[in-house]
Amino acid sequence: MFIRFALIGFVFAFLPAAPAHAGDAAHGGVIAKRWCASCHVVAQNQRSAVADAPSFANIAERRQDDHALADFLADPHPKMPDMQLTRSEISDIVAYIRSLGGKPKPKPEPGGKAPDQPKNG
Repeated sequence: MFIRFALIGFVFAFLPAAPAHAGDAAHGGVIAKRWCASCHVVAQNQRSAVADAPSFANIAERRQDDHALADFLADPHPKMPDMQLTRSEISDIVAYIRSLGGKPKPKPEPGGKAPDQPKNG
């Protein structure tokens, strides 16, 4: 009986660490090409976009974490149309952007330094 409860506890201990919905990068690419490519470069083979709209590869490099990117997509800036994306579509677009090679940058420490920089320098 104890082993059963220990096993159940072990399983539930790791559930919150898993993402609620792991995005589908392939589906995110389809959405991005349909809705975002008129302004942003969303794929390497794309030839044109609006000059002051960052490419998805650039967005992947600049955004600190997936939650910030998802929040931005859920509540876009005024120049961006509100496409009424679902949470699943947002997760898919975030996964697509991450698939372009951008890794989230570490958050800076409260003193303004990134964690990978020396503390006294």
